[in-house]
This record gives sequence, structure tokens and C-alpha cells, in this order.
Amino acid sequence: MQTIQKFIQYVSRLDGDEKGEAQVFCDRLFQAFGHEGYKEAGASLEFRVKGKKSTRFADLLWGDRVIIEMKKRGSKLDSHRSQVFDYWWKLRPNQPQYCILCNFDEFWIYDFSKQDEPLDKIKLVNLEKRHSALNFLFPIPKEPIFENNLVEVTRDAADKVAKVFFALVERGEDRQRSQRFILQCVFAMFAEDYELLPEGFFTNLLNECLNNGESSYDLIGGLFQQMANPKAARGGRYKDIAYFNGGLFTNPDPIELNKKELYDLLQASKAYWGKVHPAIFGTIFQSSMDEGKRHIFGAHFTDELDIYKIVHPTIIQPWRTRINKADSLTELLQLRKEITEYQVLDPACGSGNFLYIAYRELKRLEMDILNKIHLEYPKSAKKVGIMSLVSPKQFHGIDLNPFAVELAKVTLMLAKEIAIKETRNWIDTQQTELALELEKALPLDNLDNNIICADALFTKWHEADVIIGNPPYQSKNKMQEEFGGEYLNKLWNAYPEISGHADFCVYWFYKAHKVMKEGAYAGLVGTNTIRQNYSREGGLDYIVNNNGTIFNAVSSQSWSGDAAVSVSIVCWNKGEYEDKKLLYIEGEKGKMNGIELEYINSSLSVKTDVTKAKVLKVNKNPKSVFQGQTHGHNGFLLSSNKAIELLSKEKKASEVMKPFLNGNEFVSNFQSQPKRFVIDFTQKDQFEAASYKIPYTVVSQRVLPDRKKKAEAQALKNKTLLEKNPKAKTNKHHINFYNKWWQISYGRKDMLQSITDFKRYIVCSRISLRPIFDFVSTTINPNDALMVFAFEDDFTFGIIQSKLHWEWWKAKCSTLEGRYRYTTNTVWDTFPFPQNPTLSQIKKVAKAAKTLREKRTAIMQKYQYSLRDLYRIVEQDGSNPIKTLHQQLDNAVMEAYGFDKRKDVLSQLLELNFNVADKELKGEQVQAPGLPDWVENKAEFVSEDCVKFLG
Repeated sequence: MQTIQKFIQYVSRLDGDEKGEAQVFCDRLFQAFGHEGYKEAGASLEFRVKGKKSTRFADLLWGDRVIIEMKKRGSKLDSHRSQVFDYWWKLRPNQPQYCILCNFDEFWIYDFSKQDEPLDKIKLVNLEKRHSALNFLFPIPKEPIFENNLVEVTRDAADKVAKVFFALVERGEDRQRSQRFILQCVFAMFAEDYELLPEGFFTNLLNECLNNGESSYDLIGGLFQQMANPKAARGGRYKDIAYFNGGLFTNPDPIELNKKELYDLLQASKAYWGKVHPAIFGTIFQSSMDEGKRHIFGAHFTDELDIYKIVHPTIIQPWRTRINKADSLTELLQLRKEITEYQVLDPACGSGNFLYIAYRELKRLEMDILNKIHLEYPKSAKKVGIMSLVSPKQFHGIDLNPFAVELAKVTLMLAKEIAIKETRNWIDTQQTELALELEKALPLDNLDNNIICADALFTKWHEADVIIGNPPYQSKNKMQEEFGGEYLNKLWNAYPEISGHADFCVYWFYKAHKVMKEGAYAGLVGTNTIRQNYSREGGLDYIVNNNGTIFNAVSSQSWSGDAAVSVSIVCWNKGEYEDKKLLYIEGEKGKMNGIELEYINSSLSVKTDVTKAKVLKVNKNPKSVFQGQTHGHNGFLLSSNKAIELLSKEKKASEVMKPFLNGNEFVSNFQSQPKRFVIDFTQKDQFEAASYKIPYTVVSQRVLPDRKKKAEAQALKNKTLLEKNPKAKTNKHHINFYNKWWQISYGRKDMLQSITDFKRYIVCSRISLRPIFDFVSTTINPNDALMVFAFEDDFTFGIIQSKLHWEWWKAKCSTLEGRYRYTTNTVWDTFPFPQNPTLSQIKKVAKAAKTLREKRTAIMQKYQYSLRDLYRIVEQDGSNPIKTLHQQLDNAVMEAYGFDKRKDVLSQLLELNFNVADKELKGEQVQAPGLPDWVENKAEFVSEDCVKFLG
């Protein structure tokens, strides 16, 4: 490309002055890639990057694409990585994808969210033929092509080795033996490229076995035996093999490989393992080799950026602050002592990626301390024996998966060797003479006592200065299926303070805070439900109520791993935290916003903290909100056509055969028409049920045999369990259903009784993206995907359909994949109704509610829209009559409450909640949900419109 060639020629004539020529360099670079200049492209020079104490200036920032940091010609770029990383990190949460370090003669390109090393290094003279690595600089960006993408190299290496492993297992080798043997081979490949083994040694052994017919059992087995032997071989091919350790290579158990396996392992060995990324290798390797267990143990490949969201606030930031503040040799030496005693724990360590990053960063912090000593106190430093002392022995992990534990040990062993290499390179790039002794690479640290295979929830944790990690993600609904009843009983007995409805990861949050010492830090990833309801109460509420301070958190984000889950990331310490706290909230179109707060609440929300709202007795007694019916067996369901046919034969059956509306039909079907009927004997004993001959016969034929079979199987299982442990808690789920086999599983008798005298009741989908409420005729039964509000008046509908109730719902509910779950005990039981509305205000709300429904119905009938169709259009830009009517309803409801439109709705509702609760405590009368008792003509507020079955 001519433009790039011209750029190369131009830059070669520059002096390479960082201050005087950096800006013109950047401008010409943009011209070389097809722009008029940096300014026309929308980039900024000398962009302010604000830190805690000071503001620094990045040479160029171009939106979400790149930061460019210039250094003078001849500068060694290794020593400036931390500077450009700090710029990138402080631009959170909306960093550019790439960073470029440049000294006029060379470009180093980084993507810190993927890897810590440069993705590529390009010399200016080679830019024309290597410009594809900077494809992201073009006006219309192209996919860049890098030569040092460790993620790609790692995936390829892991897959090649896993291929050999599967071949061994498929031909009958023991799975655990094969895993350990392959893991030893993996380390030998690393060792060969890190010069811990003689150059090409392991690869040559594989060559000999494949091409010369030598025995891999003998040659590779002999190598591993010598690597585990502290005594050097006195002769033979292994005489130059150093002692590695007695951990990984204890009791070598080699395997005879066939030609195909040797060939595949040789191909893997020929790769340059110095490029393989240990921070993610373990997880990818584990997922390749242990697919069956990956889900249960929560092993997910995590981007480095997400690991940094924990490691940076809990480890890097506190240490950097202390190092920067240290202004005497005594303080620096004390810091050096403390950093070598610093203990890190990951109680759900998987294959060790969090521990790897933490170790690497602690090593770099140690280098910062040593460098500061030499720079500021050179004379004193020479008298102090200085050597890198941070050790893998300071890092501890727990995991229930034996293979993951072995991988984590290897990951930390590799971390030490890589750190030694990095330290050597780092020293070489310093402008000062750093008299640093390098630690010895061998023997490897034996980490058998550091990384242990155990259930972390029933194991004593090593005392740590920081606890980090990514606990398993099982939701409360899947725990029974994953772990079984016996384990759950044991868990609930051990942690009675945590609700059985809480997600599994909550137990790690709870235990972490319980075992933390004063002043310690913690950072954990959890499902985003940890900030909601039972999960919040067991974890984050416990933390903030017991001397814990959340100081850095991501409220919710999509996880970078292969688990389709939204997570919350929470960093806290035990004790006071003086600086500003940072909460990251997802805004429009997924953009993250970082907000400084004086206090981060346990719901991880910048809105009014409604977690302290009190349950109102008047909302619970009598109960007026219910989940719909759970049929529990498809034998109770009939298609509409079949039901209508049977009803023509027995008219009396209409009393127990009802249209059955579910949540999807409610919002998705035109006029919300149910497609099925349910046979519902909920309020009838067996004698009365049998009097309805046709429906009773249907249920006896379709339901009874199956329920009987399941009850007998469960009884046998319970008998076996009690024989083993007379105190065991048995499950009588299927037995109870069999005892009343003619009844649906959960008929909600209280719900049916509450609407007996009504013509209609209010419903909404139990899990929903938007607040859509409507009246349903009492001739229709509600499925359990619907919430039922036992009210039939327009005033109550208006309150429930208003934005006030919606904001409370969102703030107090739990979520499922980004949708809002209506939870009666947290949403309804705490929601205060207007306490002193006038009759005029009540009529105004009722009229606005009725007008809204009528207009909705007219539009849906005209265009054959469903409620979902209608509201998807309402959400789009532009004005429309439904938006206007919703606003009129909201205005009327605000007036009935006596709220100020200029103030936050949630804060006003919370204050009202406290007032009502206080009055209840004093025995004073309060207004219950619904139409007030003093309204004389209640029929005036009960109109006729509702969803009816039209079949």
C-alpha cells in the first residue's frame, strides 16, 4: 500500500522525540490507514485519564477501538506495559479493545481482555507487509491477523493433547491414569520450551518411539522417573535431567502409546509451548477431557478482563496504593516482607486461572517494590540482599474435581517459570541497574498441600488476606437434580442461616465473609440473583450487616465463559473502606456505566435501596395474590376441541373442566385464548369427584397408573434410605400425589376460594419483560405461569398496572435470564397501597384504567394483535395513544398516593412502606390493598370487560 509506504519513509526521518513528534506521528498513521487525519476520524490526542489521586494523559484515544501510547525512539517497550494497561483499566467500563505501545520503530499491540502479552510486535520497516495486524485502524475495520494470539494457540494445543487422551480412554486405559500421564506430558512440553529440560529432549523421545520403534513406556516413563528423583543420573540419556519435584511426577505410571497416539502427541509437542496461555489452558484442557463433569463443577473459560475485575480491586489496587504511599526505606522493606507473607485463596479454583493471574500480578507488585528501593535508595539497597521471594506456596485452592486440582497445581508451577522469565526480561529493560538475584526454577514447588481436592463448603479454609474466585452457578431449582436430596439436607443443616431457596454460589459468599479476618479482601463471581431475595439475604445482606463493605461491583453482565448466564461480580473487605466505591451498571444497548457511590447496597443498585422494605401484615391477611395452578401431570389436560366434545356429553362436567390459560397464551395469543382445558377436582373429595363420570374416568385412566407406579418406587427408595440411616429425611412427594391422585398437583384451593364470588380477576405473567396486566373471567383457570390478583375492581387494577407497582416489582423481584419474576413475598407483601385517597381520586384512577383497557382491546381487535405485539410497538420511539393513556393512568395513581412527581418514586414508596409498617406496629388502622371499605357503591368500579374463552 502506497500510503503505508509513504508513512514508513516519513517516520524514518523523524528524531523520535516523544514530546515533540508523537502527535504528528499519530496523525500520519491515521492517514496511512485511509483517514484524512486523526481528528477527522474522531480520535483525541492527550486524552485525560483520571485516576484516584491524579490525572494522566494518553497520547491518543479513538473511541472503543484503540489507545496509542508513544515513547521516544530507542525505548524498551516492555517497561511501559503497566502504564498503557493502567490507562486502559481506568477507562472502564468502556475501554477500547486494543492498546498500542510504540517507540517510532516498533508497534506492540495488546488486547488485555484476552491476554497479557502482546498479540503482535511489528517493526516499522515491516509494516507494509504486516499491516493486517492493524486492520482495526481502517475506517471500516477488518478482522486483524495476529502472530501471537495465545488464545488461539492454547485452544489448538489443548485440542491436540485431548485427542491423545480420548484415544487412550477409548482403548481401555484407566481414565484417571490417562489424565495424569497426559498432564505429565503437557508439563514436559512446557519444560522443554522453557529450557528446564534440554532443548528438544521430550520431542526427540517421541521421535525415537515413533520412527525407531523404541518403547514409549520405557523412554517416557524413564524421563518422568528421573524428573521425580532428587539424585542425578550418573550416566545414560537422563544424566542431564534435573530434579523437578515429588508432586506431579510422584510414582510415574507410564503408558505404552501406539503409533497413531505417538504421532498426535509428537505434533502437539512440536508446537511452541512457550506461547501457550496457562491462565486459560487448564480450563480449555479440562473442558476437552472432562466434558461430563464440567457443568456440575461450574468450570468456565474466563476472559482475563473478568478475572481482572476481581484481582485488580482486591489485590493490585490496595498494594499499588500502599507502594505509592511508602516514602521511606523502612516502609518499603516492610512492604516487601508483607508481600512475601501475603496469602491468596480460591475456594472454587477449578484449573487455577484466578490463582495464575493473582500470582503473576503479585510478582509484578514485588518488582515494583524492589525497583522503588533501588531507584530511591540505591546506596542502602546495595547493602540489602534482594531477591524475588513471592512463592506459589502463598497461593491456595480447593476444588471437588480431582483432575481440576491437578491442573491447578500445574498452572501455578508454570506461573513460576513464566514469572522468572518475565523478571529476567524486565530487569534487562530497566534504565537503572537492579541488582536482583533470580530465584531458582527447579525443583518445582510441591503444591499438594496448597491445592486440595475437597468440598469447600465442608472443609476448613486456609486463612487468607484475600479470597477470590468463581464458585459454581447452580440455581436453587437445579440443585436437587445436580446434587440429590441427601447432599442438600447435609448442606442445609450445615448452613441453617441460608434459605434453602438461595442459589448454590451464595454459600461461598457467606462462608468467605464468615472466615475472613479483619481487613481482608474478597472478590467473587456469582449468578446475578445473588442481589435478589433469598440469595441476597443469605450472602450480600449477611456481608453488609456484618462489618463488610462492598467497594467495587458489577451489578449484572453476561458471563465471558461458555455458560449462558448473567453474573454479578462483587468485591468487598471486612472493615471500613475509606475511598469512593464503584458500581458498574448495564445501561442502554448493553453499555456499562461506572458510578461512584458513598455506599454500595446489597442489591447492587443505584436506585433507592428497597432491600429494607418491611412486610406489611395488611397485604398478607387475607392473602390476595397467588401463583396459578400447577397441574403436575399431562393426564389432567385436554385440548379445547376434545374438552368441548366431552362437555356436550356431560354438561355437569363444566364445573370441573375449565379452560386453562398459561402465561405465553396470555400475552401471545390474540384475545389471550387458552388452547387447553384442565380437569380440576381441587375442592372435591373422591366421592364427589367420581360423580363427574366422564372427567373422573379420563383421570383414572391417564393419571392413576403413573402416580401409583411413582409412589411405589419412592416408598421403596425411602425404605432403603431409612435402613441405612433411621434419621434420614425422606421424600414423600409422589406418595402424597398418589393419595389424592384425582387432584392436580397444586390446585391453589385458597386462590379458588378467594375468587369464588367474582366475575373476573387480575393476572400477569409470573416471569415477564414488561408489566402487562388484564382481567380474566373466573370461568377460566390460571396456569402456574400466571400470577393471580384476587381483585375485580378497576381502581385496584389501575394501581397494579401503574409504573409505581412496576418500579417496585423490578426493585424487589428476582430475575431469570433478564426477565422479572413476580415473587409474592418480596414484591406484593411489601407494596403499600395509597393510604388516604379521596373518592374523586379513586374514580379518576378507575376511569383511566378502564379507558386504557378499552383502547388496548380496540387496537388488538382491529389489527389482530396480541398483548405482546401491542406492547412491543408501544416500546418503540414515537407517540401513540397507549403511551398517552399509560401516562394519564400513572398521573392519576401518583395523585391518589399524594406523591411528588419530581421525586424518586421508589424512595416515596419506601417511606410509605415504613409508615404503614410503623402504624401496624402501633395497632393503628391502615389501608389494605384494594378498593377502600368506605366506598359505598363498589359495583360502580366493577366493569364487564375481561378475557373470556371464546371457543
